[in-house]
Amino acid sequence: MRKIGRQLTLAVTCAVLLAGCAIGQGPVVAPLALGLQGPVSAGSAAGSSKIGRASAIGIVMFATGDASISAAMRNGGITRIHHVDHETTNFFGFYAKYTTIVYGE
Repeated sequence: MRKIGRQLTLAVTCAVLLAGCAIGQGPVVAPLALGLQGPVSAGSAAGSSKIGRASAIGIVMFATGDASISAAMRNGGITRIHHVDHETTNFFGFYAKYTTIVYGE
């Protein structure tokens, strides 16, 4: 019985530590976060006629993507930034998606 308790403790500890790899950033922390949005920064451009998006995803222990501001600018054809926002989706640490949204001209 004692051996099972140790194994269970080890399994839970590993699951908690490994799940942290897939948790996305958001304005609040919760195990289930769908469509959270928040600000990142503001720039000097006067208007925001164009929008560019760039995303990165994480699935359990694997993550890929380029959610940088420069990638979002490139995707939207933006040369001057008005402001930058982000959007986060997280499903219990098993799936997470972080999107950078750049507004500018």
